[in-house]
Amino acid sequence: MNNYNPYTLEGKTILITGATSGIGKATAIECTKLGAKVIITGRNEKRLKETNQELEGSNHISIAADITIEEELVNLVDNIPEIDGLVNVAGIVKTLPFQFINRTDLSNIFSTNFFSPVLLTQKIIKKKKLNKEGSIVFISSIDGPVTAHIGNSMYSASKGAISAISKNMAVDLAVKKIRVNSICPGMTETPLIHSDGITQEQLIEDMRLYPLKRYGEPKEIAWAVIYYLSDASKWTTGSQLIIDGGFTLL
Repeated sequence: MNNYNPYTLEGKTILITGATSGIGKATAIECTKLGAKVIITGRNEKRLKETNQELEGSNHISIAADITIEEELVNLVDNIPEIDGLVNVAGIVKTLPFQFINRTDLSNIFSTNFFSPVLLTQKIIKKKKLNKEGSIVFISSIDGPVTAHIGNSMYSASKGAISAISKNMAVDLAVKKIRVNSICPGMTETPLIHSDGITQEQLIEDMRLYPLKRYGEPKEIAWAVIYYLSDASKWTTGSQLIIDGGFTLL
């Protein structure tokens, strides 16, 4: 019993998008600590190599790809082996009051946050690259499914769509014994929250709204992803796990 661990990923191969930073990078690193072989992908080849250097073990695969581009998405699917888990992390945000949003920005956000992960998942299933009893995990957000913030309507809409389709996918794919779940993080310390003109002072003020008085760490989200990827969640599908330091309690 000394080696008993229902969360082990030994023998599993996991594909992780958005693995060049933040939650995606942390997920890749933490999965390898629990024995998984990972396939990491992202747009920035240099940062992908940096992630690869931090992975434990060997025989991991790195494939640089922009999955918003159809040709690169297809190439990614064609060049991966069969997998046991898929973690859709890649995402972007743009803060803009609703009255100023436009079709171009809306299309860009939905292309990255919704269409690309959904179509990637579909192609992997159609190509029979996801093994029986495999697990699909989407990184959603509390924004959209649960909450709303000023200037965040486009991002919220894309994440609301992800949460909705993951539930329906869970029903459609249950016949294949494939589980589909999503995670809704609150604010997490990733490059994404520093990329859209928000000052450090504003972030510190926002942290005070959280009962635990801080933002999450990427690895804390990764640990929840690992639950969904592991056999510990074999009877869990269509669920939406909120990890937000208590923000949505208030």
